[in-house]
Amino acid sequence: MLDGGFATELERQGTGIDGPLWSARALLEAPEAVLAVHRSYLEAGADVLLTGSYQVSSMGFLAQGLAPAPARQAAADALRTSVELATEARARAGRPDVLVAASLGPYGAALANGAEFHGAYGFPSEREQHATLVQFHAERIQVLEETEADLLAFETLPSLAEARAVVDALAKVESRRRPGAWLAFTCRDEQHTAHGEELRACAALLDQVPEVLAIGVNCTAPALIAPLLRELRTATAKPLLAYPNSGEGWDSNRHCWTGTGELADYEAGARSWFAAGAQLVGGCCRTTPANILAVRRAAALFTSRS
Repeated sequence: MLDGGFATELERQGTGIDGPLWSARALLEAPEAVLAVHRSYLEAGADVLLTGSYQVSSMGFLAQGLAPAPARQAAADALRTSVELATEARARAGRPDVLVAASLGPYGAALANGAEFHGAYGFPSEREQHATLVQFHAERIQVLEETEADLLAFETLPSLAEARAVVDALAKVESRRRPGAWLAFTCRDEQHTAHGEELRACAALLDQVPEVLAIGVNCTAPALIAPLLRELRTATAKPLLAYPNSGEGWDSNRHCWTGTGELADYEAGARSWFAAGAQLVGGCCRTTPANILAVRRAAALFTSRS
């Protein structure tokens, strides 16, 4: 069992998350609120805590007015803080078995304009884009590999190109510890990433990478998850994970969620995701601890029937 929505749960509890740092603001301004969200998911039965670092990058701190060197330092400090808070939460809960997954959003998240939901970043050439994305991810990997994070969680990846950049960034960083990683994609339909590549092509690429522990789908409508898991399974034998959002869409212009959620029967959805091959299941934006309780019930039922 993974945990559920982090930033939207902070917001629901009254913590401000506006601005280019989004939920990373809470790491600096409201650490007790971060601990409270982690605690709520542990109480719901989560076995994996994702850190509150999805939006952390030096780009975000540059947008806050810092010069390049201080921005890099501030981002590194925020990444370390996110891991420290998650490990503190599991210690307070007496749950040493819980894994801490360091959350890493895509380049589009750092742009803070909704670009992670289409992956069209506007670089003049593929070569320039690849070099920029490799450096972007490597900078954060280098910091996190020196923390107590059990693994790295690359989330809401919109494209095959960004997956390639993550793979090259993992190879670029020299580390004695070298924790493994999962990569999760956001998708537009039952077969394609948000940018338009076949999801099975992403799985085929990652299936050959030893550092990749699991492959999956996140921040995607619940109705699409089961067919997407089946797409992944055609090209990889690695463990699969799924943590959909509520099914609502993010309007980056108005900075609000739109549409109707699909959370009425999350337990039935989770049963279908386990049946489709997922071994790690949780929730993303707009899901809550109640949804993780539903996942736990689904897991118990699925296990008993298996």
